[in-house]
Amino acid sequence: MSAPRRPPERRSGFAHMLVLQTRWMDNDAYGHVNNVVYYSYFDTLVNRWLIDEGGFDILRSPVIGYAIETACRFHRPFAYPEPIEACLRVGHLGRSSVRYELGLFGVGENEARADGHFVHVFVDRATERPAPIPERIRASFERLRVGS
Repeated sequence: MSAPRRPPERRSGFAHMLVLQTRWMDNDAYGHVNNVVYYSYFDTLVNRWLIDEGGFDILRSPVIGYAIETACRFHRPFAYPEPIEACLRVGHLGRSSVRYELGLFGVGENEARADGHFVHVFVDRATERPAPIPERIRASFERLRVGS
């Protein structure tokens, strides 16, 4: 017997929200956003935070983040031309890694249509060896912690 499915994440559990726009090309033959596109939304949300709030320079930073794990649970679909309210928090913050937790919501909705996580390990760009999270980025992550 399997464990009961966890309910969708609630909007109140997140520290940050960014509106993303679905695109015509996001829809699949079934008339809704294709499952693989949700990972692109996650990636966009995380990287906008890193750039806008953490001061990350994607071309010149000596320390970069490698995605080592992602997961998504689908609850209800989106379809073009709906906007998405993409929400973010930090679930775990280590010396060189961070676990982002994400929820994708319809405008004004309290239950996520999709939720999941994304783990970055920060590495030295030249050596690809784990490196401490840069201080400005770490400080931005501290602002994304909920309930800690």
